[in-house]
Amino acid sequence: MTPHPSSARAVPIEGDAAPGVPLPARPRLPTANATGRPLFGPSWFAAVMGTGIVANAVVTLPRSLPGLRTAATVVWSGAGLLLVVLAVGYVRQRALRLHAADPTQSQFFGAPAVALLTVGAGALQLGGPAIGERAALDVDLTLWSLGTVLGLATAATVPYLMVTRHRFAPDAAFGGWLMPVVPPLVSATTGALLVPHMPAGQLRLALVLGCYAMFGLGLVAALLVLAMVYSRLVHHDAPTGAMVPTVWIGLGALGQIVTGLGALATAAPGALPTPYVHGTAVLALLGGVGVWGFAMLWLALAAALTVREFRAGLPFAPTWWSFIFPLGACVTGTSALAARTGSQVFVWAAVVLYALLVAAWVVVAYRSLRHAGAHTGGLRGRG
Repeated sequence: MTPHPSSARAVPIEGDAAPGVPLPARPRLPTANATGRPLFGPSWFAAVMGTGIVANAVVTLPRSLPGLRTAATVVWSGAGLLLVVLAVGYVRQRALRLHAADPTQSQFFGAPAVALLTVGAGALQLGGPAIGERAALDVDLTLWSLGTVLGLATAATVPYLMVTRHRFAPDAAFGGWLMPVVPPLVSATTGALLVPHMPAGQLRLALVLGCYAMFGLGLVAALLVLAMVYSRLVHHDAPTGAMVPTVWIGLGALGQIVTGLGALATAAPGALPTPYVHGTAVLALLGGVGVWGFAMLWLALAAALTVREFRAGLPFAPTWWSFIFPLGACVTGTSALAARTGSQVFVWAAVVLYALLVAAWVVVAYRSLRHAGAHTGGLRGRG
């Protein structure tokens, strides 16, 4: 899911060059390991994120069909299997330092964290009948803990690298800059699902407060990055090629904010004092609707830019997975508002958005499998 190099052009870091002497550009990082195999970046974990949210969104839908939950369980199982395959493959290639030094690849370190959180939430919501309720809870607790720690580390480390190691051109900001700071938002949302399973008292209170703290971290950071991305869009040439799908990541951040507000308000009773429970409900409704309105504006902008690029000929790239999780987060956010308001506008908006999500997921998954097959065949041919 790595965007075109022009989307995050790094400029040289100041060194000891003499005044007036142009600084040399950084050498390009290797794209293969010692065995000659191409390296895949952390952005590929977006395939797990997208597949997982296609399953998880079914649980939140205000309308359903017979067999839909069973199908969602199968899709969740596939996401879990893909998570294991990608995690093992990424660890074995030992490319962490290379990707950390890359100003574009490093942005997607948030993808593995969100992948863990998404599969974990699916285990709790869908995995019970398949693996048992206790096992499903244990899986979610494990994956949520791992994903939260990894996400918080990413949210702190990647901005630090951007400040101290990487340098960017004025038009470098792109949707991928949201990926390091979105995981705490997802941790807050999925952590809210665990609140009822915690013992009443200090442990449950600590989890709720911790989720709100992570929500605030992700909220403020995401809004700051969204402002930079919007500024880049209006002050520089329109994005083209593989960079266009990453504009949709902004929709994912906004949808996750709405979803998180609703999930935290649902988890608050029994953990917070009654006056604050009412406050969380008000915030989930009024704040959620307000952010949802901005999300619809971002959806319209992203869709228009995508249609424009498709007309010019948008070739398949792994960045196409940037369409899926953001649209899924928009579904879950809309569903949360439908449940809280009873409004038929939100009910049918959620259903229509989910239909679009499934259609997009089928296309991107099919194209990804073709891409992987052709790539594997090319490697065998060279062998």
